[in-house]
Amino acid sequence: MLRVMTWNIRTGGRDRGGPDRLDLIAGVVSAQRPDLLALQELRGFDRGGLLADVAGRVGMTPHLARSCLGQPVAVLVRPPLRVLSAGPVRRPFHHAAARAVVATSAGPLTVVSTHLDPYSGGRRRMEADWLAAAVRRAGPLTLLVGDLNTLDPTVDHTERLAGLPDLYRRRHLRRDGRTVDTRAVSRLLEAGLVDLWPHTDGAEPDGLTVPTRHGGAEFAAMRLDYLLATPAVAALTRRVRVVRDGAADRASDHYPVAADLELTPG
Repeated sequence: MLRVMTWNIRTGGRDRGGPDRLDLIAGVVSAQRPDLLALQELRGFDRGGLLADVAGRVGMTPHLARSCLGQPVAVLVRPPLRVLSAGPVRRPFHHAAARAVVATSAGPLTVVSTHLDPYSGGRRRMEADWLAAAVRRAGPLTLLVGDLNTLDPTVDHTERLAGLPDLYRRRHLRRDGRTVDTRAVSRLLEAGLVDLWPHTDGAEPDGLTVPTRHGGAEFAAMRLDYLLATPAVAALTRRVRVVRDGAADRASDHYPVAADLELTPG
């Protein structure tokens, strides 16, 4: 089995005026032992050797995509997986998108880690279209994972959003101020990607990924973090879960999401 995990670690795992959470983050990753790890909100990871230090703590090799406006993202790969190619998805994302292709028993597997615009639904929709095009180019075994900042289009969110302060509620509404904006995820599903959350064991029907005990005043109980896959990868998915145990409650304002795939290194 290959384990893929995605996690927004919040502002590089360090809070301004607060504690450094990197030890907690490394502990969660080490406990889960993902073979492929997509990280978002990597503030400061593009300088000073921080990325190499954190990757070394968890025994993985990092591939970073820098951001011109927001924060970097990365895909980390655990040996013996062999990286065939890696690099950024070259579009003007608010944050970024990183791509890594690894050799598996079923052929090359592409993993894209991304973090969509947190403020504008229109921008998120545009970024989703760029990512859909990147997935089409990538091949039949592809995973698009990360913090999509978009609510699930299959769920009624009216009551959930009603309790948010207006500033944060507007982020999830269309311009009419009433319609919930689920366009980014909808566009990716329309492009043929499969939401892997239904492969869960059923213990958590909603798959909520925010907030945690660490914080998240801008969130209601929401699912913002996704693993979307081509049909060929969905067919190989055996289990999906939100990682809530131990330090994951305190390491970020998002919970990690992990999936087990019936693949082996190639």
